[in-house]
Amino acid sequence: MRLRALLDTDALGLRLLGGEDELDRTVRGVMTTDLRDPSRYLSGGELVLTGLAWRRDAADSEPFVRILATAGVAALAAGEAELGAIPDDIVDACARHRLPLFAVNESVAFATVTEHVVRQVSGERAGDLAAVVDRHRRLMTSGPAGGGPDVVLDLLGTDLDLRAWVLSPTGRAIAGSSAAGPELPAGVCARLAAEHLAATRTGRRGPHRVTIEGGGAKRLDEGRRPGDGPGGTTYSLFPIRSAGRGATPASRDVRETVLSDWLLAVEADASDWPAERLDLLQGVTQLIAVERDRRDAARTVRRRLAQEVLELVQTGAAPAEIAARLRVAAPVLLPGLGAAPHWQVIVAKVEWDGGDIEGGPVAQSLLEEILVDPLSAGPEPSDRIAVAHNGDEAIALVPLPAVPDEHDGVQSGLHADALLDSVRDPLTAGLADDGRLTLGVSAAVHSAEGLRGALEEARHARRVAAARTGRVCAAGHQELASHVLLLPFVPDDVRRAFTARLLDPLRDYDRKHRAELIPTLEAFLDCDGSWTRCASRLHLHVNTLRYRVGRIEQLTNRDLSRLEDKLDFFLALRMS
Repeated sequence: MRLRALLDTDALGLRLLGGEDELDRTVRGVMTTDLRDPSRYLSGGELVLTGLAWRRDAADSEPFVRILATAGVAALAAGEAELGAIPDDIVDACARHRLPLFAVNESVAFATVTEHVVRQVSGERAGDLAAVVDRHRRLMTSGPAGGGPDVVLDLLGTDLDLRAWVLSPTGRAIAGSSAAGPELPAGVCARLAAEHLAATRTGRRGPHRVTIEGGGAKRLDEGRRPGDGPGGTTYSLFPIRSAGRGATPASRDVRETVLSDWLLAVEADASDWPAERLDLLQGVTQLIAVERDRRDAARTVRRRLAQEVLELVQTGAAPAEIAARLRVAAPVLLPGLGAAPHWQVIVAKVEWDGGDIEGGPVAQSLLEEILVDPLSAGPEPSDRIAVAHNGDEAIALVPLPAVPDEHDGVQSGLHADALLDSVRDPLTAGLADDGRLTLGVSAAVHSAEGLRGALEEARHARRVAAARTGRVCAAGHQELASHVLLLPFVPDDVRRAFTARLLDPLRDYDRKHRAELIPTLEAFLDCDGSWTRCASRLHLHVNTLRYRVGRIEQLTNRDLSRLEDKLDFFLALRMS
């Protein structure tokens, strides 16, 4: 806004004391200060409001005004409440430095002036930003990318003073504005993603409002910001959806995209925003969606490579043919590495209740996200991952640099539990009460001959994970050399009959007598039948422990000194 516009607003009660020739200056902000030297807080273009508490005598006026002029402020507005009429030494100093000077009537609060200026400046900036966003959108849809999501977020930071981040559905930070300051902690990102997914699954329209206790990413050197609630920092979450991936958003089942769509997290409470600003943010999300579509298009080559290798492996092609295809894939997936890598296979399956949603594409997008290094950032850190899907199953071919492990001479690769540790909560929220993700991980293999076995190994591991409870489960190849490999394939009726025959008498006795026979049995087996260690763990006298074990044997007609009976109890507890 122009300085001249301030004089045209009667409610502000401003009188011009000097600088009539400078009234076309642009006001970019407003600042209230009574510091003798406020230069560190000035960036230029401000209307400076002061109550003159810094002035002790006439000599103080010249250095104060000189500091403002040097900083490039637009004008000075001095309140009349403290000294009455504005002293001549201030008027003269402003005239010497060509700094417009206003007098603020004592009946007008500085807050009134501040609110008016901020409202006018924000409105103009929003209009300017909308024009820039529109221009940026046209450039991106008709030619090369316009710099990615970071450029758009920088516009939000510089023009609207909004800190914003683009997050993946698992909570990975994909982009953030340079004005956003410190990166959002991983825990805050995961919480925001989980809240967004939960709100989306319940059908609530965005933006979704979330308050993170403790402030999350709030800068340590700043005071309360507009997005801060009384007990933490408030974020507004906007979904980033693309209509270019098949059906229109209105006709798609939300489960088809909820685990793949990005979100825009803005550190502000958008609940009281005017419609114009909400429309602007919707335009920003559409612009970022264009970048998302470009990223997905760039994955086409890697997906096709994975599909070709997978088809060769599943149809029993000769190892030499598979190896030739891998030599084509390696430079694409591991650019710059001359040595042939090790390979690892990961199988994932997403299942929805009712079976009417194809889970393969969802599992494919999830694997491409989960396999990204959690410490990486940006939209393209997954350019070394090839994922194909077949029906409800997604299969990832993960190259590992051919660097031997110092302990066993083999690249150890990825571990099942580690893959899901940081993303379990967001994905559980997105799967809600009608979806499930199970994942299996093979051991690393160093040749084409081992890929078929690795694929079967990963599929078996996924079945082990599917036998567990929970919405998000994983199992690794290490577990396939254990009894746990057998348990998932025991029919349910056999499982129930076996566990009931052994454990129901103990459960009934515990309910009637509070004897804790089941916990005693678990501890006894866990201590390998050691009386002293088990008694110590349970804080019991050995004689008490012997009495409980004797009662277990009496009720079940089993002998816990026999290996066969110990094994039966162990398996029953595992299957129960």
